[in-house]
Amino acid sequence: MAEPVTRFYNRFYDSPAGRIAIVTMDNGHDYRKPNTFGEAALLSLEHVLHQVTAEEGVKGLVLTGKPYIFAAGADLTEVPFITTFDQGYQIGKLGHTVMKRIMDLPFPTVAAINGAALGGGLEIALYCRYRTVAKNARAIGFPECFLGLIPGWGGCTLGTRLLGPEKAVQLIIFNALNQNRMINGVQAFQVGLADRLFDGAEFLDETIRFLEDIIAGKVEVERPAFQPGDIKALAAEARAFIDGRVHGAAPAPYRALELIQGACEWDVEKGFEEENKALGDLIKTRQCKAAIYSFDLVNRYARKIHGVPEVKPRPVGKVGIVGAGLMASQLAHLFIYRMGVPVVMKDIRQEYVDRGCEYVRQEFRKLAEKGRIPEPRARYLAGLIKGTLDYRDFADCDFVIEAVFEQMDVKRQVFAEVEAHVRPDTVLATNTSSLSVSRMAADLKHPERVVGFHFFNPVAVLPLVEVVKAERTGEEALATAFDVARQLRKTGILVKDSPAFLVNRILVKMLVDCLTLIDEGATFEQVDEALLKLGLPMAPFDLLGLVGLPVALHVMETLNQAFGPDRFPLNSGFKRVVDAKKTGIYVTEGKVKRVDPEVESLWGRTRGKEFHLEEIQEQVLSNLARETDLILKEKVVNSSKDVDLALIMGAGWPFFMGGLTMYLDLTGVTPRVLQKVFFSF
Repeated sequence: MAEPVTRFYNRFYDSPAGRIAIVTMDNGHDYRKPNTFGEAALLSLEHVLHQVTAEEGVKGLVLTGKPYIFAAGADLTEVPFITTFDQGYQIGKLGHTVMKRIMDLPFPTVAAINGAALGGGLEIALYCRYRTVAKNARAIGFPECFLGLIPGWGGCTLGTRLLGPEKAVQLIIFNALNQNRMINGVQAFQVGLADRLFDGAEFLDETIRFLEDIIAGKVEVERPAFQPGDIKALAAEARAFIDGRVHGAAPAPYRALELIQGACEWDVEKGFEEENKALGDLIKTRQCKAAIYSFDLVNRYARKIHGVPEVKPRPVGKVGIVGAGLMASQLAHLFIYRMGVPVVMKDIRQEYVDRGCEYVRQEFRKLAEKGRIPEPRARYLAGLIKGTLDYRDFADCDFVIEAVFEQMDVKRQVFAEVEAHVRPDTVLATNTSSLSVSRMAADLKHPERVVGFHFFNPVAVLPLVEVVKAERTGEEALATAFDVARQLRKTGILVKDSPAFLVNRILVKMLVDCLTLIDEGATFEQVDEALLKLGLPMAPFDLLGLVGLPVALHVMETLNQAFGPDRFPLNSGFKRVVDAKKTGIYVTEGKVKRVDPEVESLWGRTRGKEFHLEEIQEQVLSNLARETDLILKEKVVNSSKDVDLALIMGAGWPFFMGGLTMYLDLTGVTPRVLQKVFFSF
């Protein structure tokens, strides 16, 4: 579905300082559909600028957006259809040519950044001679490197010339690769993107007065002279950062760095030409196509998840949590912070309860110290946590979630005890990562109110929740679970009640194959390097340490019992390491990370054949393709899009990989291994 066309509308205002053109960008929709720039939008801009230059007596121009939105940049729906260098090059050239007409106007121009300004939407502001920004503006930045592109309509060139290379690297590369971090209006002013910071209510009026003062000579804007500094040292630091994030698997941030370096030496025309070439090269790459697909998954597909019942969800005014460990404490903080409801947290010992409640209170104190929430609000929210040793305190809870040991007998006992003290309509949720929700609910009086609600660690960061429908889960409980996920600002994906569900099944399959490769003679470092070079956010054996070796072994045993040793073999060397209570594969000494000698000794392996990195990648990816095919045949989720969305949002896979199935298709693994593709192009 194409984006609505953004038009540029002009009106003239006869100010005390002379006639001012006020140009507004608007696509005819509210803030939920931001202004974007396709070819039609750029031609509309060209038409309006022709009107402005044809008008006699114009003394200045203000460019602004519709309420809450300045502009969100290029129309990304056009990108998948671009397949050649020349197409990408011409897109860059058209943007530069039209926007440069703003720069060439013979009178002062001001970009009034009244709201979100992303990518090309921020770039068009750089063509104005001056910029103002609203204090309440959110989402300002350059997401292009996150999407497999570069700011190609002047961002690399003009941004560097305005701010200097260090700040340009921060905005264009570091922020983009740090989960597409944005800045707000105050930060935009502080960094130098804007010359003035005004309140939202009077923002446009203040901007016009600012322009009037410039025209009248009452105001002169002083900016520091451009200083490239030690560009070689900065580039080396930036390249090391990029390597640490994408491991050479995505070309866009490296290309952006080259353009920022070049902008320190080239004139503007040369910079624009190099941006055109970069767009031509990047826009047709696999990484760019995958990133745009990922963007669409997260911003469109995730809003209309398959399988959400159309029944009315139950209102949730109080939440109970069984367990007070780290996961339970994170959940308690999240429920209070996002939903603003009281939470009662139970455990078997008072010291556990006290520790969990203090964790929640401390997290709210941290938010206040960072300025994220006002201090009175932090105190109020911290007061919503209550600890208990008694299930009777759950009597008026609407939603109870357990986060206790990953053992079926323990979880069954917990649910039986909870059911004896709550209303018949209270939803009971389990945060199990691999166990059968149906079996957990089998002996309850009301199994229809039990649902799987599996979060991913760290809870505050990863936005996925696997909503697991057990054999007897009712529609109201399921609808309530999805509604709670929405209120928590998480994306719920409907998952079949099957061993390890979706994300853990895929990740454990990858880990099992990595362990097998170690037995066959590969080194831990080789396996980690091989998979990092694919673009994974974390090396497999680092992931193993993060998950916890005993937890990983437990899930492996669950899958081994369910699907057999051919698909999920148990690795005896790894089990010995777990039994020895080792916490990870590596040890760190200073800045040096190496394999723990005890792990090597416990594994007791002998070196076999020598492996090339490509062989390791081939073996792991081929088996992932086979397992994913089985997952889809078993209808664990509705479609391959659910698999991709889950890996992006639940495992932190980067946009430029496109999730798993798209990656396997685009790299040719699926056709080679399965003689088909997962995704219908």
